Amino acid sequence: MALLVFGVVGYTRLPVRELPDVDFPIVSVSTVLPGASPEVVESEVTEVLEEELNGIEGLDFIESQSREQVSRITLQFELGRDIDAAAQDVRDRVARVRRRLPDDVEEPQVSKIDLDAQAVMWLALSSQTRTPAEVMKVADQQVRPRLEVISGVGKVIIGGSNREAMRVEIDRRTMAAFGLSVADVTRALRAQNVELPAGRIEGAWREFVVKAEGELRTPEQFSNLVVAYRNDVPVRLGDFARVRRGYENERVRARFNGVPTSGLGIVKQSRANTLEVTRAVKREVEALRAELPEGMRLDVAFDQSPFIERSVAEVQHALLAAGVLVVIVIFVFLQSARTTIIPSLAMPVATMATFGVIYFLGFTINNLVLMALTLSVGVVVDDAIIVLENVYRHLEAGEQRKQAALAGSTEIAFAVVATTLTLVAVFVPIAFLSGIVGRFFFEFGISVAVAVAVSSFVALTLTPMLCSRFLRAGSTASRDNLAGRVARRFDAAVDRLSDAYARALESALDHRRAMLAVLLAAVAVSGVLLAVIGKEFVPSDDRGYFIASLRTPEGSTLAFQDRYQRQVENLLDRTPEIRSYFSILAIPRGGPGKVNTGIMFVRLQPRSERRRGAAEIIADLRRQAARIAGA
Repeated sequence: MALLVFGVVGYTRLPVRELPDVDFPIVSVSTVLPGASPEVVESEVTEVLEEELNGIEGLDFIESQSREQVSRITLQFELGRDIDAAAQDVRDRVARVRRRLPDDVEEPQVSKIDLDAQAVMWLALSSQTRTPAEVMKVADQQVRPRLEVISGVGKVIIGGSNREAMRVEIDRRTMAAFGLSVADVTRALRAQNVELPAGRIEGAWREFVVKAEGELRTPEQFSNLVVAYRNDVPVRLGDFARVRRGYENERVRARFNGVPTSGLGIVKQSRANTLEVTRAVKREVEALRAELPEGMRLDVAFDQSPFIERSVAEVQHALLAAGVLVVIVIFVFLQSARTTIIPSLAMPVATMATFGVIYFLGFTINNLVLMALTLSVGVVVDDAIIVLENVYRHLEAGEQRKQAALAGSTEIAFAVVATTLTLVAVFVPIAFLSGIVGRFFFEFGISVAVAVAVSSFVALTLTPMLCSRFLRAGSTASRDNLAGRVARRFDAAVDRLSDAYARALESALDHRRAMLAVLLAAVAVSGVLLAVIGKEFVPSDDRGYFIASLRTPEGSTLAFQDRYQRQVENLLDRTPEIRSYFSILAIPRGGPGKVNTGIMFVRLQPRSERRRGAAEIIADLRRQAARIAGA
């Protein structure tokens, strides 16, 4: 009972995810140099940082990318390197070389590559009657705060739209005629567009806080800003530039089912349960829909949780089916319900106790852990059956149940322990595989070993106790009824099978060279098949969604990329199996996004409502997209 309680508590507290929680020792350094070309970024930023970062301890390899305005350096360390220590070493090296970077470069951002930092769900806030600025304001001030307080939510990313800002479009020739540069304009804006503390006014009985309104708020105020004086005449910004209301980044666009939108990405906390987080977010979305301004919609644009929930449920069903089949097999051979119950109880007790152990080991409920438990279902009852058979032998010899249980379990204890250690010795080394595969299969190997070890403990404690109270001598075959006749026929069939096996074994021993040749041929064929069969880290599956990356030739404008992406969206609209899509152009990744790139999060209809699988749909869309001009 204690083991069951221990296991149930652990099971209810274990987080659920698709794969084990694995941290890769990868650190990235992203640096933005506004307005710089890829060549300038390469020489002034990337090469300077690479030179300093190359000598960090435990560095496996370094990779860099320089594009317009952005330098991105990725450092992968040896798998045994502590990721936090590695990130701190990178920060120290970047700080050391910071003074050698250009003065106008933005502060380099050092971050760990965390798989859990990816959004598990995207929401789309859209409106066909409101401006993008109004949609963005609601997303930022009303929707995001409500989502951020949900238990398990790490942060909420807002993408696809921008906050309102003033855009200054300079006429370079007119500016040059005044003898000014962009740097002069920047200095003037920084000096005059500020709000400074102005102190307070104190009287005998009252005091007032003074607010100096120095921040410019309208295009007219910006246009009247004095940039310089020429011959004692002020040169204003409006004399050589046009000021208009716009957005902070007008090179990013997002649409949900073709409608401009603001996206909200839900990033869960590292150890949070993915399914619980997404369920809580969906409940909050339902509440928010009733509070949104008229004309706005909040939809789920992308969601990973249905596939995770379905895949975990399928493995759980396989685990349950395996358990039922094991019980049926035990009953068929033991031919007694009372006798079948005793070893069958070892299975749920060992399985649930394993959940308790892996909870304290920091594991999660994922496909590999459930696969390990499914694999071990038939193994965990073996020890209990061995103990039961030996106790039954003593009962048939005329001993009392308690004495038979004690003598039978004592005689067989060493064999049970030896069997357990053998199985543990087989599976534990899997947990110590090197490389990325070893990281993923660590929980698999340990889970099998724990399940087998717990089953041995149950076989030597719970099973003898149950035998001492419920086990009785005699079998169904000894009864003179229908069940007895069926049991006797089954026993006769098993005897015939045993005799056939004995004859086959004798024949094999008489033809040793032929059997050795067959064995070698089987090994050779297996080697050939291993070389021919395809290999992949994770098998492809119909997840109910897919992510499409779109790229046009280098040098393409945002308008060209937008036209191409809209044509792809039209293909999605004409595909009946597609439920919705969330399309983003020039998505920022550590800096300004590339205008010739785009990404689409596409959700499919439930598998029961479509004829084609995800692979067929993707292949068809690729063929159609390849025929689009300019792609």
